[in-house]
Amino acid sequence: MAAQKVSSLLGRLLEAANFAALKHRDQRRKDPYKTPYINHPLAVAHVLWKEGGVTDLATLQAALLHDTVEDTATEEAELEAQFGDEVAAIVKECSDDKSLAKWQRKKHQIEAAPRKSHKAKLVSLADKLHNLRDLDSSTPSSWDHERTQLYFTWSAQVRLTLFAGLFSRIPNDTALNKDG
Repeated sequence: MAAQKVSSLLGRLLEAANFAALKHRDQRRKDPYKTPYINHPLAVAHVLWKEGGVTDLATLQAALLHDTVEDTATEEAELEAQFGDEVAAIVKECSDDKSLAKWQRKKHQIEAAPRKSHKAKLVSLADKLHNLRDLDSSTPSSWDHERTQLYFTWSAQVRLTLFAGLFSRIPNDTALNKDG
């Protein structure tokens, strides 16, 4: 019975990976190698699982799907139908409103970060972490040093507000706060 459950969970995770791969199939990262875009959502999910110890299916599915609404023709209703309300809600929280100017989207990410759900904060942190690692190893050829630094600075602001929200969930009476 346990093997059946694992198989079902794995199948649901693979469905999300396949969905994302199909939606991002013609997209490339901005790096000099024009890496297939799907590598990014896969890496975000991998960061959550491998480095964050996240095993929650909805969080990992949302990590795989986090850019589908923002960067493809995917509708939120499509995610709800295929992956459920929870996954769709996490993806929505992680998606920028492309009708806003870029500076407004950047500002909104900083302001909205503390109010995100715990799972959306995890996906957003892993997303930023992977983007920073990518920039550090292969900066887009169209980006100069100043643009790269601006991204690192903005990303730090977002990460700080996300971290603050995560740590506010730790009870005040934990062993870390006890004397002696």
